[in-house]
Amino acid sequence: MTTAGDRLILVGRIVGLHGVAGEVKLESYTDPRMQIFRYQPWLLNTPAGNREISGCRGREQGKGMVASLPDVADRDLAASLVGCEIKVRRSALPQARPDEYYWTDLEGLEVVTIEGVALGRISHLLATGANDVMVVRDGERERLLPFVLDEYVKAVDFEEGRVTVDWDPEF
Repeated sequence: MTTAGDRLILVGRIVGLHGVAGEVKLESYTDPRMQIFRYQPWLLNTPAGNREISGCRGREQGKGMVASLPDVADRDLAASLVGCEIKVRRSALPQARPDEYYWTDLEGLEVVTIEGVALGRISHLLATGANDVMVVRDGERERLLPFVLDEYVKAVDFEEGRVTVDWDPEF
């Protein structure tokens, strides 16, 4: 059985090569992007199977990022990793502060109105610039609800697996 701490979280991707010594270019989904190096070990989905690596180091290079991976010392081996997703166990991430949530922890939670009307489950979240948005699906319908604490999101209860919102179920 997989626990919440063992769940794998996508934090980046190897997108290219840098030089001849086995360095790779990364795309990081963390904020700030260099934070990806604090979350280790990495789990890579390589063509030869899953590979766990620790001790990855990196730097910003122009508009991108370059990483050195342990035991990857030549361009050919690095080339075999291009396209690999970089995942970490949920337990590698720091504890969220009060009133802050990892999107991955919200996905799958049931969404109900303050009157108790079920709206569906959180499929995923979107960043819109103004605020994050929950994509809530109930099988027939998809709703986009702003994830704005106190105004629309009244409570997040992980033990009950529920998010309570102030929202018109007809909207």
